Amino acid sequence: MQRHHFRKGYPAAAGEYSHESCRRGGRAAFRECGAGYHALRVHDLSLGYSGCRMETIRYLLAFLNQDVIPVVPEKGSVGASGDLAPTAHLGLVLIGRGEAFHHGERVSGAEALSRIGLSPLQLAAGEGLALINGTQVMSAIGALVVNDAVRLSKMADIACAMSLEVLMGSNSEFDPRIHQVRPHPGQLATADNMLRLTAESQIIASHQGCARVQDAYTLRCAPQIHGASKDAVAHARRVIDIEINSTTTNPLIFPDTEEVRLGGNFHGQPIAMAADYLSMGLAELGSVSERRIERLVNPQLSELPAFLIKEGGINSGLMIGQYAAAALVSENKVLAHPACVDSIPTSANKEDHVSMGTIAIRQSREILTNVENVIAIELLCAAQAYDLLTETHPLTAGRGTREAYRVIRRHVPFMAQDRELYKDIQAMVQVLRSGEILDAVERAVGRICVEK
Repeated sequence: MQRHHFRKGYPAAAGEYSHESCRRGGRAAFRECGAGYHALRVHDLSLGYSGCRMETIRYLLAFLNQDVIPVVPEKGSVGASGDLAPTAHLGLVLIGRGEAFHHGERVSGAEALSRIGLSPLQLAAGEGLALINGTQVMSAIGALVVNDAVRLSKMADIACAMSLEVLMGSNSEFDPRIHQVRPHPGQLATADNMLRLTAESQIIASHQGCARVQDAYTLRCAPQIHGASKDAVAHARRVIDIEINSTTTNPLIFPDTEEVRLGGNFHGQPIAMAADYLSMGLAELGSVSERRIERLVNPQLSELPAFLIKEGGINSGLMIGQYAAAALVSENKVLAHPACVDSIPTSANKEDHVSMGTIAIRQSREILTNVENVIAIELLCAAQAYDLLTETHPLTAGRGTREAYRVIRRHVPFMAQDRELYKDIQAMVQVLRSGEILDAVERAVGRICVEK
Protein backbone atom coordinates (compact mmCIF):
# COMPACT_ATOMS: atom_id res chain seq x y z
CA MET A 1 0.00 0.00 0.00
CA GLN A 2 1.28 3.43 -0.90
CA ARG A 3 2.21 5.52 2.09
CA HIS A 4 0.71 8.98 2.37
CA HIS A 5 2.37 11.84 4.19
CA PHE A 6 0.33 14.75 5.48
CA ARG A 7 2.53 17.79 5.56
CA LYS A 8 1.93 20.66 7.95
CA GLY A 9 0.89 23.77 6.09
CA TYR A 10 -1.67 24.79 3.51
CA PRO A 11 -3.05 23.17 1.44
CA ALA A 12 -1.75 19.85 2.86
CA ALA A 13 -4.03 16.87 2.53
CA ALA A 14 -7.05 18.39 0.86
CA GLY A 15 -5.36 19.52 -2.31
CA GLU A 16 -3.55 16.21 -2.84
CA TYR A 17 -6.66 14.10 -3.24
CA SER A 18 -9.11 16.48 -4.86
CA HIS A 19 -10.71 16.12 -8.27
CA GLU A 20 -10.33 19.13 -10.54
CA SER A 21 -14.08 18.88 -11.21
CA CYS A 22 -14.75 19.73 -7.56
CA ARG A 23 -12.96 23.06 -7.94
CA ARG A 24 -15.47 24.08 -10.55
CA GLY A 25 -18.49 23.58 -8.32
CA GLY A 26 -21.86 22.13 -9.17
CA ARG A 27 -23.95 19.50 -7.44
CA ALA A 28 -22.53 16.48 -9.24
CA ALA A 29 -19.00 17.77 -8.79
CA PHE A 30 -19.52 18.15 -5.06
CA ARG A 31 -20.59 14.52 -4.82
CA GLU A 32 -17.22 13.61 -6.32
CA CYS A 33 -15.34 15.79 -3.86
CA GLY A 34 -15.01 13.04 -1.27
CA ALA A 35 -11.26 12.68 -1.77
CA GLY A 36 -10.44 16.05 -0.20
CA TYR A 37 -12.27 15.63 3.06
CA HIS A 38 -11.55 11.90 2.98
CA ALA A 39 -7.85 12.77 3.20
CA LEU A 40 -8.52 15.29 5.96
CA ARG A 41 -10.48 12.66 7.87
CA VAL A 42 -7.47 10.32 7.69
CA HIS A 43 -5.20 13.12 8.87
CA ASP A 44 -7.45 13.90 11.84
CA LEU A 45 -7.73 10.25 12.86
CA SER A 46 -3.99 9.72 12.44
CA LEU A 47 -3.28 12.37 15.09
CA GLY A 48 -4.41 9.81 17.64
CA TYR A 49 -7.12 11.62 19.59
CA SER A 50 -10.15 9.80 18.17
CA GLY A 51 -9.97 6.24 19.47
CA CYS A 52 -9.87 4.82 15.95
CA ARG A 53 -8.14 1.55 15.04
CA MET A 54 -5.28 1.40 12.54
CA GLU A 55 -7.33 -1.06 10.48
CA THR A 56 -9.96 1.61 9.88
CA ILE A 57 -7.33 4.11 8.81
CA ARG A 58 -5.83 1.51 6.44
CA TYR A 59 -9.23 1.11 4.79
CA LEU A 60 -9.46 4.86 4.29
CA LEU A 61 -5.94 4.96 2.84
CA ALA A 62 -6.88 2.13 0.49
CA PHE A 63 -9.76 4.28 -0.76
CA LEU A 64 -7.38 7.14 -1.45
CA ASN A 65 -4.74 4.99 -3.11
CA GLN A 66 -7.20 3.11 -5.30
CA ASP A 67 -9.49 6.01 -6.29
CA VAL A 68 -12.58 5.11 -4.31
CA ILE A 69 -14.46 8.38 -3.80
CA PRO A 70 -17.63 8.23 -1.66
CA VAL A 71 -20.74 9.84 -3.13
CA VAL A 72 -21.73 12.68 -0.82
CA PRO A 73 -24.83 14.91 -0.92
CA GLU A 74 -24.08 18.57 -1.48
CA LYS A 75 -26.49 19.84 1.15
CA GLY A 76 -27.59 18.79 4.61
CA SER A 77 -24.91 20.01 7.00
CA VAL A 78 -25.52 22.75 9.57
CA GLY A 79 -21.82 22.89 10.46
CA ALA A 80 -22.12 21.49 14.03
CA SER A 81 -21.55 18.80 15.21
CA GLY A 82 -19.25 19.23 12.31
CA ASP A 83 -20.51 17.88 9.00
CA LEU A 84 -22.43 14.91 10.36
CA ALA A 85 -24.70 14.14 7.40
CA PRO A 86 -22.12 14.39 4.59
CA THR A 87 -19.34 12.58 6.48
CA ALA A 88 -21.74 9.75 7.32
CA HIS A 89 -21.67 8.89 3.62
CA LEU A 90 -17.94 8.26 3.90
CA GLY A 91 -18.58 5.82 6.74
CA LEU A 92 -21.32 4.09 4.77
CA VAL A 93 -18.90 2.95 2.09
CA LEU A 94 -16.55 1.53 4.73
CA ILE A 95 -19.29 -0.81 5.94
CA GLY A 96 -20.40 -1.77 2.44
CA ARG A 97 -23.33 0.60 2.12
CA GLY A 98 -23.90 3.87 0.34
CA GLU A 99 -22.29 4.62 -3.02
CA ALA A 100 -18.87 5.55 -4.35
CA PHE A 101 -17.10 6.50 -7.55
CA HIS A 102 -14.40 4.06 -8.58
CA HIS A 103 -12.24 5.36 -11.43
CA GLY A 104 -15.14 7.68 -12.23
CA GLU A 105 -17.84 4.99 -12.32
CA ARG A 106 -20.63 5.26 -9.76
CA VAL A 107 -21.14 1.94 -7.95
CA SER A 108 -22.54 0.67 -4.66
CA GLY A 109 -20.36 0.81 -1.57
CA ALA A 110 -20.23 -2.99 -1.48
CA GLU A 111 -19.10 -3.12 -5.13
CA ALA A 112 -16.43 -0.48 -4.51
CA LEU A 113 -14.99 -2.52 -1.63
CA SER A 114 -15.07 -5.70 -3.69
CA ARG A 115 -13.22 -4.05 -6.55
CA ILE A 116 -10.26 -3.17 -4.31
CA GLY A 117 -10.25 -6.52 -2.52
CA LEU A 118 -11.77 -5.48 0.80
CA SER A 119 -14.68 -6.80 2.83
CA PRO A 120 -17.12 -4.50 4.64
CA LEU A 121 -15.48 -3.19 7.81
CA GLN A 122 -16.86 -4.12 11.19
CA LEU A 123 -16.62 -0.92 13.22
CA ALA A 124 -15.50 -1.10 16.83
CA ALA A 125 -17.01 0.85 19.71
CA GLY A 126 -16.81 4.59 19.18
CA GLU A 127 -15.49 4.44 15.62
CA GLY A 128 -18.76 5.46 14.01
CA LEU A 129 -18.72 8.73 15.92
CA ALA A 130 -15.02 9.23 15.22
CA LEU A 131 -15.69 8.93 11.48
CA ILE A 132 -18.52 11.44 11.22
CA ASN A 133 -17.84 14.11 13.85
CA GLY A 134 -15.66 16.90 12.45
CA THR A 135 -15.35 19.82 10.04
CA GLN A 136 -13.62 17.98 7.21
CA VAL A 137 -16.21 18.68 4.50
CA MET A 138 -16.26 22.45 4.94
CA SER A 139 -12.48 22.46 5.42
CA ALA A 140 -11.79 20.46 2.27
CA ILE A 141 -14.01 22.68 0.14
CA GLY A 142 -12.40 25.67 1.83
CA ALA A 143 -8.88 24.50 0.98
CA LEU A 144 -9.82 24.18 -2.68
CA VAL A 145 -11.61 27.52 -2.77
CA VAL A 146 -8.74 29.35 -1.07
CA ASN A 147 -6.22 27.73 -3.40
CA ASP A 148 -8.16 29.01 -6.41
CA ALA A 149 -8.83 32.37 -4.75
CA VAL A 150 -5.10 33.01 -4.39
CA ARG A 151 -4.63 32.46 -8.11
CA LEU A 152 -7.70 34.51 -8.98
CA SER A 153 -6.55 37.49 -6.90
CA LYS A 154 -3.31 37.49 -8.87
CA MET A 155 -5.20 37.27 -12.16
CA ALA A 156 -7.32 40.25 -11.09
CA ASP A 157 -4.14 42.34 -10.89
CA ILE A 158 -3.06 41.20 -14.36
CA ALA A 159 -6.46 42.04 -15.84
CA CYS A 160 -6.47 45.42 -14.11
CA ALA A 161 -2.98 46.25 -15.39
CA MET A 162 -4.05 45.44 -18.95
CA SER A 163 -7.15 47.62 -18.60
CA LEU A 164 -5.12 50.43 -17.07
CA GLU A 165 -2.87 50.60 -20.13
CA VAL A 166 -5.55 50.57 -22.81
CA LEU A 167 -7.63 53.10 -20.87
CA MET A 168 -4.60 55.39 -20.92
CA GLY A 169 -4.21 55.29 -17.16
CA SER A 170 -1.15 56.17 -15.13
CA ASN A 171 0.98 53.92 -12.97
CA SER A 172 2.17 56.78 -10.79
CA GLU A 173 -0.54 55.89 -8.25
CA PHE A 174 1.40 52.70 -7.51
CA ASP A 175 4.42 54.58 -6.15
CA PRO A 176 5.45 52.55 -3.08
CA ARG A 177 5.66 55.69 -0.93
CA ILE A 178 1.89 56.12 -1.21
CA HIS A 179 1.26 52.66 0.16
CA GLN A 180 3.98 52.54 2.79
CA VAL A 181 2.08 55.18 4.75
CA ARG A 182 -0.96 52.86 4.79
CA PRO A 183 0.76 49.47 4.88
CA HIS A 184 -2.01 46.92 4.59
CA PRO A 185 -0.31 43.75 3.28
CA GLY A 186 -2.65 43.24 0.32
CA GLN A 187 -2.45 46.90 -0.68
CA LEU A 188 1.35 46.86 -0.63
CA ALA A 189 1.40 43.66 -2.68
CA THR A 190 -1.06 44.94 -5.29
CA ALA A 191 0.77 48.23 -5.80
CA ASP A 192 4.04 46.36 -6.28
CA ASN A 193 2.40 43.90 -8.66
CA MET A 194 0.92 46.68 -10.76
CA LEU A 195 4.22 48.52 -11.03
CA ARG A 196 6.04 45.42 -12.23
CA LEU A 197 3.24 44.38 -14.60
CA THR A 198 3.28 47.77 -16.35
CA ALA A 199 7.05 48.33 -16.25
CA GLU A 200 8.50 49.51 -19.58
CA SER A 201 5.03 50.23 -20.98
CA GLN A 202 5.32 52.49 -24.01
CA ILE A 203 1.55 52.97 -23.84
CA ILE A 204 1.70 54.53 -20.39
CA ALA A 205 4.81 56.54 -21.25
CA SER A 206 3.11 57.95 -24.36
CA HIS A 207 0.68 60.11 -22.41
CA GLN A 208 2.75 61.24 -19.44
CA GLY A 209 2.02 64.88 -18.70
CA CYS A 210 -1.41 64.80 -20.38
CA ALA A 211 -4.32 66.91 -19.15
CA ARG A 212 -5.92 64.10 -17.12
CA VAL A 213 -5.27 64.67 -13.42
CA GLN A 214 -6.50 61.41 -11.87
CA ASP A 215 -7.75 58.04 -13.09
CA ALA A 216 -11.09 56.50 -12.16
CA TYR A 217 -11.20 54.72 -8.83
CA THR A 218 -11.36 51.26 -10.43
CA LEU A 219 -7.86 51.94 -11.78
CA ARG A 220 -6.33 54.37 -9.32
CA CYS A 221 -7.57 52.56 -6.21
CA ALA A 222 -6.76 49.06 -7.40
CA PRO A 223 -4.19 48.57 -4.61
CA GLN A 224 -6.74 49.54 -1.98
CA ILE A 225 -9.64 47.53 -3.48
CA HIS A 226 -7.77 44.45 -4.67
CA GLY A 227 -5.59 44.64 -1.60
CA ALA A 228 -8.53 44.41 0.78
CA SER A 229 -9.76 41.34 -1.11
CA LYS A 230 -6.29 39.81 -0.90
CA ASP A 231 -6.34 40.37 2.86
CA ALA A 232 -9.64 38.47 3.02
CA VAL A 233 -8.11 35.60 1.03
CA ALA A 234 -5.04 35.57 3.26
CA HIS A 235 -7.18 35.46 6.40
CA ALA A 236 -9.21 32.55 5.03
CA ARG A 237 -6.00 30.74 4.13
CA ARG A 238 -4.67 31.09 7.68
CA VAL A 239 -7.92 29.78 9.16
CA ILE A 240 -8.05 26.83 6.76
CA ASP A 241 -4.39 26.06 7.41
CA ILE A 242 -5.05 25.74 11.13
CA GLU A 243 -8.23 23.74 10.61
CA ILE A 244 -6.85 21.09 8.26
CA ASN A 245 -4.00 20.41 10.66
CA SER A 246 -6.25 20.09 13.71
CA THR A 247 -8.41 17.51 15.43
CA THR A 248 -12.09 18.43 15.23
CA THR A 249 -13.70 15.22 16.44
CA ASN A 250 -15.49 14.63 19.75
CA PRO A 251 -14.93 13.13 22.24
CA LEU A 252 -11.16 13.50 22.38
CA ILE A 253 -8.98 10.78 23.84
CA PHE A 254 -5.66 11.74 25.40
CA PRO A 255 -3.62 8.52 25.55
CA ASP A 256 -0.76 9.95 27.60
CA THR A 257 -3.11 10.38 30.58
CA GLU A 258 -5.75 7.86 29.46
CA GLU A 259 -8.45 10.52 29.76
CA VAL A 260 -11.50 11.29 27.63
CA ARG A 261 -12.71 14.86 27.27
CA LEU A 262 -15.93 16.11 25.72
CA GLY A 263 -15.50 19.39 23.86
CA GLY A 264 -16.67 21.40 20.89
CA ASN A 265 -13.87 21.37 18.30
CA PHE A 266 -16.43 20.14 15.77
CA HIS A 267 -18.13 23.53 15.72
CA GLY A 268 -17.52 25.17 12.33
CA GLN A 269 -17.75 28.82 13.38
CA PRO A 270 -14.10 29.67 12.50
CA ILE A 271 -14.59 28.31 8.97
CA ALA A 272 -18.02 29.87 8.61
CA MET A 273 -16.89 33.38 9.48
CA ALA A 274 -13.74 33.13 7.36
CA ALA A 275 -15.80 31.81 4.42
CA ASP A 276 -18.25 34.70 4.64
CA TYR A 277 -15.37 37.18 4.73
CA LEU A 278 -13.79 35.39 1.76
CA SER A 279 -17.09 35.62 -0.14
CA MET A 280 -17.17 39.37 0.29
CA GLY A 281 -13.55 39.71 -0.81
CA LEU A 282 -14.09 37.64 -3.93
CA ALA A 283 -17.35 39.39 -4.79
CA GLU A 284 -15.58 42.75 -4.69
CA LEU A 285 -12.92 41.54 -7.13
CA GLY A 286 -15.75 40.77 -9.53
CA SER A 287 -17.53 44.04 -8.85
CA VAL A 288 -14.53 46.25 -9.60
CA SER A 289 -13.65 44.16 -12.66
CA GLU A 290 -17.12 44.65 -14.12
CA ARG A 291 -16.78 48.40 -13.73
CA ARG A 292 -13.52 48.31 -15.68
CA ILE A 293 -15.26 46.23 -18.37
CA GLU A 294 -17.86 48.98 -18.64
CA ARG A 295 -15.13 51.57 -19.09
CA LEU A 296 -13.56 49.47 -21.83
CA VAL A 297 -16.73 48.99 -23.88
CA ASN A 298 -18.12 52.50 -23.37
CA PRO A 299 -16.60 54.95 -25.92
CA GLN A 300 -17.49 57.91 -23.73
CA LEU A 301 -15.13 56.55 -21.06
CA SER A 302 -12.46 54.78 -23.11
CA GLU A 303 -11.94 56.75 -26.35
CA LEU A 304 -11.98 53.30 -28.00
CA PRO A 305 -14.50 52.03 -30.58
CA ALA A 306 -17.92 51.34 -29.06
CA PHE A 307 -18.10 47.83 -27.58
CA LEU A 308 -14.56 47.27 -28.83
CA ILE A 309 -15.56 46.41 -32.38
CA LYS A 310 -15.14 47.95 -35.78
CA GLU A 311 -18.27 48.75 -37.73
CA GLY A 312 -20.29 49.16 -34.55
CA GLY A 313 -23.86 49.38 -35.97
CA ILE A 314 -23.46 46.10 -37.74
CA ASN A 315 -21.57 44.34 -34.94
CA SER A 316 -22.29 44.37 -31.22
CA GLY A 317 -18.76 43.32 -30.27
CA LEU A 318 -18.22 42.71 -26.58
CA MET A 319 -21.42 44.43 -25.49
CA ILE A 320 -22.98 41.19 -24.21
CA GLY A 321 -19.78 40.43 -22.32
CA GLN A 322 -20.56 43.37 -20.05
CA TYR A 323 -24.15 42.14 -19.70
CA ALA A 324 -22.92 38.74 -18.55
CA ALA A 325 -20.45 40.29 -16.13
CA ALA A 326 -23.16 42.54 -14.68
CA ALA A 327 -25.45 39.53 -14.14
CA LEU A 328 -22.72 37.56 -12.37
CA VAL A 329 -21.78 40.48 -10.15
CA SER A 330 -25.41 41.02 -9.19
CA GLU A 331 -25.79 37.33 -8.35
CA ASN A 332 -22.70 37.52 -6.17
CA LYS A 333 -24.27 40.29 -4.11
CA VAL A 334 -26.99 37.83 -3.12
CA LEU A 335 -24.55 34.97 -2.51
CA ALA A 336 -22.34 37.17 -0.33
CA HIS A 337 -25.03 37.38 2.35
CA PRO A 338 -23.31 35.89 5.41
CA ALA A 339 -24.38 32.37 6.28
CA CYS A 340 -22.74 32.33 9.71
CA VAL A 341 -25.22 34.80 11.20
CA ASP A 342 -28.02 32.27 10.79
CA SER A 343 -28.56 29.44 13.24
CA ILE A 344 -31.36 26.90 13.56
CA PRO A 345 -31.10 24.71 16.69
CA THR A 346 -30.89 20.95 16.18
CA SER A 347 -30.83 17.77 18.28
CA ALA A 348 -33.77 18.69 20.52
CA ASN A 349 -32.13 22.09 21.17
CA LYS A 350 -28.98 20.54 22.66
CA GLU A 351 -27.17 21.92 19.64
CA ASP A 352 -28.66 25.36 20.10
CA HIS A 353 -26.14 27.27 17.98
CA VAL A 354 -24.81 25.94 14.69
CA SER A 355 -22.36 27.53 12.24
CA MET A 356 -23.80 26.88 8.76
CA GLY A 357 -20.11 26.70 7.78
CA THR A 358 -20.62 24.31 4.88
CA ILE A 359 -23.26 26.60 3.41
CA ALA A 360 -20.88 29.54 3.80
CA ILE A 361 -18.01 27.87 1.98
CA ARG A 362 -20.28 26.54 -0.78
CA GLN A 363 -21.38 30.12 -1.36
CA SER A 364 -17.73 31.17 -1.55
CA ARG A 365 -17.12 28.51 -4.17
CA GLU A 366 -20.06 29.71 -6.28
CA ILE A 367 -18.91 33.32 -6.03
CA LEU A 368 -15.40 32.34 -7.04
CA THR A 369 -16.70 30.60 -10.17
CA ASN A 370 -18.69 33.70 -11.09
CA VAL A 371 -15.69 35.98 -10.57
CA GLU A 372 -13.50 33.74 -12.70
CA ASN A 373 -15.91 34.41 -15.55
CA VAL A 374 -15.96 38.16 -14.90
CA ILE A 375 -12.15 38.38 -14.86
CA ALA A 376 -12.06 36.29 -18.03
CA ILE A 377 -14.37 38.80 -19.74
CA GLU A 378 -12.14 41.69 -18.63
CA LEU A 379 -9.10 39.90 -20.07
CA LEU A 380 -10.94 39.43 -23.38
CA CYS A 381 -11.93 43.09 -23.46
CA ALA A 382 -8.46 44.33 -22.56
CA ALA A 383 -6.79 42.19 -25.25
CA GLN A 384 -9.32 43.37 -27.84
CA ALA A 385 -8.74 46.98 -26.79
CA TYR A 386 -4.97 46.51 -27.08
CA ASP A 387 -5.33 45.37 -30.69
CA LEU A 388 -7.57 48.30 -31.56
CA LEU A 389 -5.27 50.78 -29.81
CA THR A 390 -2.00 49.57 -31.31
CA GLU A 391 -3.48 49.44 -34.80
CA THR A 392 -3.27 53.23 -34.87
CA HIS A 393 -0.63 53.71 -32.15
CA PRO A 394 2.02 50.97 -32.46
CA LEU A 395 3.16 50.97 -28.85
CA THR A 396 4.40 48.14 -26.66
CA ALA A 397 2.60 47.09 -23.49
CA GLY A 398 4.30 46.55 -20.14
CA ARG A 399 6.68 43.72 -19.41
CA GLY A 400 4.00 41.65 -17.66
CA THR A 401 0.90 42.72 -19.56
CA ARG A 402 2.36 41.92 -22.96
CA GLU A 403 3.05 38.35 -21.80
CA ALA A 404 -0.56 38.03 -20.68
CA TYR A 405 -1.71 39.38 -24.04
CA ARG A 406 0.42 36.85 -25.92
CA VAL A 407 -1.08 33.92 -24.02
CA ILE A 408 -4.62 35.20 -24.57
CA ARG A 409 -4.05 35.51 -28.31
CA ARG A 410 -2.75 31.94 -28.48
CA HIS A 411 -6.20 30.79 -27.43
CA VAL A 412 -8.66 33.50 -28.49
CA PRO A 413 -8.22 35.46 -31.76
CA PHE A 414 -9.01 39.10 -32.35
CA MET A 415 -12.71 39.73 -32.96
CA ALA A 416 -13.01 41.39 -36.36
CA GLN A 417 -16.76 40.79 -36.52
CA ASP A 418 -19.41 39.26 -34.31
CA ARG A 419 -19.18 35.60 -33.33
CA GLU A 420 -20.55 33.44 -30.52
CA LEU A 421 -19.06 35.14 -27.49
CA TYR A 422 -19.72 32.31 -25.04
CA LYS A 423 -17.03 30.20 -26.72
CA ASP A 424 -14.45 32.93 -26.18
CA ILE A 425 -15.48 33.33 -22.54
CA GLN A 426 -15.31 29.59 -21.92
CA ALA A 427 -11.88 29.38 -23.54
CA MET A 428 -10.66 32.34 -21.51
CA VAL A 429 -11.91 30.82 -18.25
CA GLN A 430 -10.06 27.59 -19.00
CA VAL A 431 -6.85 29.48 -19.75
CA LEU A 432 -7.23 31.45 -16.52
CA ARG A 433 -7.74 28.28 -14.49
CA SER A 434 -4.85 26.48 -16.15
CA GLY A 435 -2.35 28.97 -14.76
CA GLU A 436 -0.82 29.53 -18.21
CA ILE A 437 -1.20 33.31 -18.08
CA LEU A 438 0.07 33.57 -14.53
CA ASP A 439 3.08 31.36 -15.26
CA ALA A 440 4.05 33.41 -18.31
CA VAL A 441 3.68 36.69 -16.47
CA GLU A 442 5.66 35.52 -13.44
CA ARG A 443 8.50 34.37 -15.68
CA ALA A 444 8.65 37.92 -17.02
CA VAL A 445 8.21 40.03 -13.88
CA GLY A 446 8.71 37.71 -10.90
CA ARG A 447 6.20 36.36 -8.44
CA ILE A 448 2.81 38.08 -8.28
CA CYS A 449 2.22 38.50 -4.55
CA VAL A 450 -0.87 38.28 -2.37
CA GLU A 451 0.80 39.63 0.76
CA LYS A 452 3.84 41.83 1.24
